[in-house]
Amino acid sequence: MSTLSLIPTHSHPHYTASMSPAELQAMRAHAQQNPEGFWLEQARRIHWHRKPTQGFRGSFEGDVSIKWYDDGHLNASVCCIDRHLTARGDQVALISHREGRPGAEQITYAMLHERVCRLANALTDLGVEKGERVAISLPMISEAVVAMLACARIGAVHVVLFGGFSAEGIAERLMDSGAVLVITASEARRGNKTIPFKQTMDDALLKCGQNCTVKSVLVVRTSDAAVPMLPGRDYDYHDFVDGFEPDFVPVVMPAEAPLFMLYTSGSTGKPKAVVHATGGYMVWAAYTMGMVYAQKPGDVLWCTADVAWITGHTSVVYGPLANGGTTMISDSLPNAPHAGRWLDLIDDYKVTMLFTSPTAVRAMMADGDAVVQAHSLETLRLLGVAGEPISSDVWMWYHDVIGRGKCPVADTWWQTETAGVVLGPVPGAQPLKPGSASTPLPGLDLALADPQGRIQENSAEGSLCIARSWPGQARTIWRDHERFCKTYFSMVPGFYFTGDGAAG
Repeated sequence: MSTLSLIPTHSHPHYTASMSPAELQAMRAHAQQNPEGFWLEQARRIHWHRKPTQGFRGSFEGDVSIKWYDDGHLNASVCCIDRHLTARGDQVALISHREGRPGAEQITYAMLHERVCRLANALTDLGVEKGERVAISLPMISEAVVAMLACARIGAVHVVLFGGFSAEGIAERLMDSGAVLVITASEARRGNKTIPFKQTMDDALLKCGQNCTVKSVLVVRTSDAAVPMLPGRDYDYHDFVDGFEPDFVPVVMPAEAPLFMLYTSGSTGKPKAVVHATGGYMVWAAYTMGMVYAQKPGDVLWCTADVAWITGHTSVVYGPLANGGTTMISDSLPNAPHAGRWLDLIDDYKVTMLFTSPTAVRAMMADGDAVVQAHSLETLRLLGVAGEPISSDVWMWYHDVIGRGKCPVADTWWQTETAGVVLGPVPGAQPLKPGSASTPLPGLDLALADPQGRIQENSAEGSLCIARSWPGQARTIWRDHERFCKTYFSMVPGFYFTGDGAAG
């Protein structure tokens, strides 16, 4: 098979598509002809305390304004947990594997509800109020997922910080966000490296000096190593949190209330915090993950992204849980402590959907086909990639060797600012082209611009732009709306400018 030939829809008989090609085409037409009606229909994918009656309101012109489902009210943790308790309370919501520990935590929706509620009560007890920011700097452990959902439950805005940031980088983000509380860990192991989470956080808080807004620090003890704790500020996470009641009445939020802020580095200047709103983001997470990763009963989705990135927010936490699926996390590496480590975990935990980066695929590829062939991988039915372009030869290796030729490969393109898949296939409903991120999802209208910012009607390449708003679109940059307008809307007037090049 030529690496550039299209792989037809019928070439993966083991994968059951969520819709037919005709249904996908009808969906595209409906979204184009009646966008308001289409997006109100997609809003039904999540639970609302007050259902919205309007879709998009706003403009890409001038002082850009973006509002979705503005008259709706909801709570994101209810969308992810409470709505599933009756039908799926005993279903595993989260599989949490930690390298060097036997087995994995198997956390049901009922157990997740209890843990989230306990932490919600603890955060409230420590004085965290609706709208305040909570910084989360944790390795890939179950407490990271719980922390995000607990913030959502009390109406606080979570700011997840990557564990690889320096103390200076963390301090800058703590001061910019005005975080009032931090949730971190004692340390973490990543391959042969020990990452000193608590020590780095302590250094960061010192660097904040008189500008420090953090009042309390919750520390998850992840090893037996001694942890320096500051009395009156630092609390042992489980000693403190586990004593609270396992129930908490969720705080109902307006659709446009911020759910989280996520820092993405600008090409110049200080890092910028992209702000995402609760209602539109939750619809978008459920919609995009439901279209590309349509989880069925028994499916286990393992997105290998860190929760500190948008892929982790949408594809590890909010998307799979909003759709009632089982999501998996692990702190392991693809080939450490030995080659084929991720393949072990796929077999051990019966992973059916693997979503990772092209870099990770190349790492598995470097270990050799024999390592892959030593594993069953029989549960896999869908493969996915995102984060960077994937060459057609690596795509084909992923498809033929990891997927045994029976799994569609969903190559997707998206950004922190888009919150979910923009370009990507609906597996089984359209042909696949190796190395191509395929087509826009229904409801998205894309265009290419030349270097002068002019939209090209027939050009095969240019700067990728989006013509219409979508529910998961970032609303602003924290405390700098002028920068938001200039960065994304000044290059091509009337369009969202992605900053990425594309070829059709």
